[in-house]
Amino acid sequence: MSGRPSSADGPLSPPPADPVFLRRNPGGVTIQLRVQPRARRTALEPTTEGALKAAVTAAPEDGKANDAVVALLAKAWRLPKSTFEIVRGGTAREKTLMVAGDPAALTDRIAEWMRKNG
Repeated sequence: MSGRPSSADGPLSPPPADPVFLRRNPGGVTIQLRVQPRARRTALEPTTEGALKAAVTAAPEDGKANDAVVALLAKAWRLPKSTFEIVRGGTAREKTLMVAGDPAALTDRIAEWMRKNG
């Protein structure tokens, strides 16, 4: 016997690691991303380094690009816009957003999106 836990299907593997851009918190998760305002098209995609990039067509004026980023994330991850809050980088390209909710459920939802789009 190897001393390792196993299941009927074989050895247990460790759970997959969270994406580089995601951090779990007691009240939800924080997301770090790079925003490209005035892009030709709206898109959300992971980079080869595991970061997250959001391209929005909105201009970075009067919070329009920030609103577009929140709308993009909410649509991609099927979450209400009200759960998102920009906590750092309101006027910068590098942003940190807080997503309120159950951290495990949010991580699962984002991981599902990553499997489909990563």
